[in-house]
Amino acid sequence: MLTLSNVVTQYGHSQVLNGINLTINEGQVATLLGRNGMGKTTTINSIMGILRKTSGTIEFDGQNTTRWPSHRVAKLGLGLVPEGRQIFPNLNVHENLIATARQHAQRGQIWDAERVYALFPELATRKSSMGNLLSGGEQQMLAIARALMTNPKLLILDEATEGLAPLIRKKIWEALELIKGDGMSILIVDKNLKDLLQIADQHNIIHKGVVVWSGSSAELDEASDIRSQYLGV
Repeated sequence: MLTLSNVVTQYGHSQVLNGINLTINEGQVATLLGRNGMGKTTTINSIMGILRKTSGTIEFDGQNTTRWPSHRVAKLGLGLVPEGRQIFPNLNVHENLIATARQHAQRGQIWDAERVYALFPELATRKSSMGNLLSGGEQQMLAIARALMTNPKLLILDEATEGLAPLIRKKIWEALELIKGDGMSILIVDKNLKDLLQIADQHNIIHKGVVVWSGSSAELDEASDIRSQYLGV
């Protein structure tokens, strides 16, 4: 479904991705793990067409999207929940959802407002509230709901539960389990390894702009030396 081959990306004269290789299969939940500054967000922004690639190729759903602008990449079926949420603060919850709605299901049942309200009942009770009046947890739920409203083939979450209270994190992981059960492909960046081991099929560790290790949850759980060296856990 998604393949990055020897992708190099830089900010100005600073090279961040140094020939990264990454593959995510259809229906798979994958992670991108690593310490801060190793290239996780840069990888996501490269996939989404937000950053220009110096070399290498990115293919998604059979298309070479390496040079595509971000709006064209999104229309192909990539849904992003960015770090920092980036909801529309001056629109209410329902308006935020309608603003990103794309009524074209990639599989099975369509994700519409009714369905995302069922996934996140907290949003249903606050549908008339302005985005800037929501709590951090509610804003993250809204960011995920907005991405789902685009009915993506691949959902990408950058720092899925960062800074959230334990109860809210639990609700986010439960929602992602339901989304996974629907067959959607998901790429997650997050620091909560315990939860990631429960939900993900494949883990990819990035270090200095390259993937240095890939494996299953069982393999990562056993690889204490790898976790210590690259994740500090």
